[in-house]
Amino acid sequence: MPERKGLLEKRRAIERGARTVFGQEGYTRASIDAIAAAAGVSTRTIYNHFTDKEELFRTVFLESTASVTAGLGELFARHFQRFGNPADTESELLALAREWVGQNAEHPEHFALVRQIITEGQRMPADVIEEWQRVGPRAVRAELAEWLRTLARQGVLDIDDADVAARHLSLLVGGMTLESFFGAVWVSADEVESFVVSGVRAFLKLYGASGR
Repeated sequence: MPERKGLLEKRRAIERGARTVFGQEGYTRASIDAIAAAAGVSTRTIYNHFTDKEELFRTVFLESTASVTAGLGELFARHFQRFGNPADTESELLALAREWVGQNAEHPEHFALVRQIITEGQRMPADVIEEWQRVGPRAVRAELAEWLRTLARQGVLDIDDADVAARHLSLLVGGMTLESFFGAVWVSADEVESFVVSGVRAFLKLYGASGR
């Protein structure tokens, strides 16, 4: 049991080191030597746990993506369950949006990895990028669409195609992530608030129960 615990601790140290180095250096420039140094282990220890750099990157990035997706699912559930009275829809949607755009600060290491995907995507394994899209952005939009369908059935929103509406809401609110380049560029609190308010109001002009 102690040996197994030690192996698990080393694996976690490797994954922490990998997230840091990949986030700082990108996939192409990151070296196993640098990851080993950051993790406080030998390169041989890394190869005892992972076949190569590609497998290590795939593991840490997709695990991180799944964690962030799960967190957003919890955020959606917590907020959308409060919806009910159409008169409160704007205030409820604003509360959700404000927490949503704060995810960059909640998961800085993950979004550092996403920045690397954006900047050097052509040099990364194509299957990793596809799996990221499936586990991350597409899964988030699918979850969001289900909640929007529920609100449409309840008469809180006027939506014909929840998948399209989810894409619109993701762009109008989640687009703040792009404005800040996934947390790399500082954006003032006033700018964030202005973006959120304008995005929510634009969404409600399209889909508000009394706005069409």
